[in-house]
Amino acid sequence: MGISKKLKAKIDAFSVDDQDRLVRMGWEDRTTFDVIELQFGLSPNDFVRFMRTRLNGKAFLLWRKRVHEQGHLKNEKKRGFKVTRFKCSRQSVDGITKGNK
Repeated sequence: MGISKKLKAKIDAFSVDDQDRLVRMGWEDRTTFDVIELQFGLSPNDFVRFMRTRLNGKAFLLWRKRVHEQGHLKNEKKRGFKVTRFKCSRQSVDGITKGNK
């Protein structure tokens, strides 16, 4: 399953920092696909294709399994709660959580 030229151009337009941020957002449970689409313009299907290009095979399979098993966390309509901010209160601007080593 490849990606279209249009999607490849869209992904290539992101900076390296934005691509790294997208991968981190993909692994976070609190970040929904709706938020990713709002901030970066990637639909859930486009985001899955993006993750497939950025993660190695084993990591991608683990991520897909996690998203499938905990899908209610990545889809805002299925959640039982509302998140009002995009990042943890202990998280700095560069995405590193304070207190973790």
